[in-house]
Amino acid sequence: MGNRGMEDLIPLVNRLQDAFSSIGQSCNLDLPQIAVVGGQSAGKSSVLENFVGRDFLPRGSGIVTRRPLVLQLINANAEWAEFLHCKGKKFTDFEEVRQEIEAETDRVTGANKGISPVPINLRVYSPNVLNLTLIDLPGITKVPVGDQPADIEHQIRDMIMQFICRESCLILAVTPANTDLANSDALKLAKDVDPQGQRTIGVITKLDLMDEGTDARDVLENKLLPLRRGYIGVVNRSQKDIDGKKDIKAALAAERKFFLTHPAYRHIADSMGTPHLQKVLNQQLTNHIRDTLPAFRSKLQSQLLSLDREAEEYRHYRPDDPSRKTKALLQMVQQFSVDFEKRIEGSGDQVDTVELSGGAKINRIFHERFPFELVKMECDEKEMRREISYAIKNIHGIRTGLFTPDMAFEAIVKKQVVKIKEPCIKCIDLVVQELINTVRQCSNKLDSFPHLREETERIVTSHIRDRESQAKEQVLLLIDVQLAYINTNHEDFIGFAKYVQIFVIRKGWLTINNISIMKGGAKEYWFVLTAESLSWFKDDEEKEKKYMLPLDNLKVRDVEKSFMSSKHMFAIFNTEQRNVFKDNRFLELACDTLEEVESWRASLLRAGVYPERAAVSSSGPAENFSMDPQLERKVETIRNLVDSYMAIVNKCIRDLMPKTIMHLMINNVKDFINAELLAQLYSAGDQNALMDESQEQVQRREEVLRTHHALKEALAIIGDISTTTISTPLPPPVDNSWLHAGAGGSHKVFTGDLSLGAVEVLSRC
Repeated sequence: MGNRGMEDLIPLVNRLQDAFSSIGQSCNLDLPQIAVVGGQSAGKSSVLENFVGRDFLPRGSGIVTRRPLVLQLINANAEWAEFLHCKGKKFTDFEEVRQEIEAETDRVTGANKGISPVPINLRVYSPNVLNLTLIDLPGITKVPVGDQPADIEHQIRDMIMQFICRESCLILAVTPANTDLANSDALKLAKDVDPQGQRTIGVITKLDLMDEGTDARDVLENKLLPLRRGYIGVVNRSQKDIDGKKDIKAALAAERKFFLTHPAYRHIADSMGTPHLQKVLNQQLTNHIRDTLPAFRSKLQSQLLSLDREAEEYRHYRPDDPSRKTKALLQMVQQFSVDFEKRIEGSGDQVDTVELSGGAKINRIFHERFPFELVKMECDEKEMRREISYAIKNIHGIRTGLFTPDMAFEAIVKKQVVKIKEPCIKCIDLVVQELINTVRQCSNKLDSFPHLREETERIVTSHIRDRESQAKEQVLLLIDVQLAYINTNHEDFIGFAKYVQIFVIRKGWLTINNISIMKGGAKEYWFVLTAESLSWFKDDEEKEKKYMLPLDNLKVRDVEKSFMSSKHMFAIFNTEQRNVFKDNRFLELACDTLEEVESWRASLLRAGVYPERAAVSSSGPAENFSMDPQLERKVETIRNLVDSYMAIVNKCIRDLMPKTIMHLMINNVKDFINAELLAQLYSAGDQNALMDESQEQVQRREEVLRTHHALKEALAIIGDISTTTISTPLPPPVDNSWLHAGAGGSHKVFTGDLSLGAVEVLSRC
């Protein structure tokens, strides 16, 4: 039975590949092909020239084939050749074909014997060929020549593996008869990717050059070093024949005579020679194509499904219809508005799981980034205390103040409030950037109409910039309002009066060491330190107060750790030689660790209780801390009152910023897009020009329609093939343990003539 359907299918797939390539895509329809693999000077090129019946391949020493040559043999009534990179130009002189191959090779690889995996595609039409697609690969080499890189062997191996590792690729392993077959590079590579031998065909060349008294009969009969698909012997022209321009037809006749007259080969002469090899390859490739049809059909169907919806939209499309342009403009603007709102407000349908939308990012700016910026702007603690100290001193001037001045508090608070401006402005800038990014993302759907997209982005971005300036003015106004009046009567502000009572600098357990044994000895109490006093309680519930010690005229001194105690100690005493606690001139306190002692000393310093002998730095005491305990307590008071008031301001700003930006910017931009964008577009210029399609879109529409039609037609042809062709079994497994690979099972393949144009498909798959 025939395979006319296959002949129709492959040219169609060739056109399909061209259509996808022209729009920058690949349909990846991996049709079968035959890769010719062998060592240098194994006779690969001569075999291909014998197929064509013409001299057309470059010759020379070393690596001659430096780029893969995809050779497409197509049976036709006339004889000519053409290259894919010179499409439309017919070569009838095959010497010119050779020159073009050499020129195209040098164009990519240079003249330094380098290699490249970029293939050269050559079609040969001739009445003397059978339909075949073969890929002539660079010969396997071991030693670099000329300017070749040191790893040339690995480069060639990697290139060959790119082709032969595909399951759809048949491997034509070419080996000279005058070398050791067990060490054949071609067979070793084939074994690596095809251990069961289902895709490997052996070719033995140079049978006429074997030593006298030796032959390759056992190999050709597949008895020695067997392959599942067997071996075919060929006799190519010698270098002398080539130099003497011996006609290939005469060479084929000489090859036929060699097999018929050689005593070791004449009984298998009908299954040897170049014509038989060409016929076998034609049949094997056709069988292989038949075997891969199910996967091929599946790929075609998936391609068709992906294009169905788009093709349906384009089928009745009239690009120059004015009513269509008006309708399309309305639809585009409406879709842009819907997309923008969904990205800002969120949507339950078509949720993006890859990245955050504009609305989600703005939410993060409001509730994560902006609060972080507010916290980050907090000043250095030492710098803050120094500023408060200077403010108090400058307000009192030459006099010594008795009370903590309100003006110092207001001056420090206003300075802190002014610092809020920077993170507020930065917050608006971040939101503006996200809005502009969202506009660009939404306008991606307008790519088909570049003028419309450009104008839409310009109009909406300009409006966002206008609203940005208004939002910044409003936010700065909010901060000026905060500066205008410092409301110390705010319900959340602790205030000067309440501060002394409620503000606690530190709490924790301490042991009083200097209690006499008659009164119970050393005992642990819960201590509470405020800016005015040091109190201790029976326990941390603070219900039973044992004592309250005012901090006036108190200082701290070091106490050496006693030999019998594991605790670290310090003592508090009165500078006026008064008793500190009952009959005791000092209060000896103990902690478990030295770190706790240092921490308590630092807290007492904040409360104005200084060490007995304070260290003076090189910058002098006036520059670092005051020796006046009263001033230090005032600094501590104002410091904590500033914290209390700034917490109120920050809370207010954190609440108002998102509301202000939403009202003045985000909601306003949404309303503008809904209500005014279309009118602005109409007033911007010629509506017809706005709706002019991009050249890429025009090409895309044409290619989609053409490709969709080709896919449907290809699927119909495949359906016919599956019912009008027959299959033959693969040869049974052989003992190929010499290749260190196990045998595999058999499968069914299709027999018949290979269809026209298979080569071009293979070259692009």
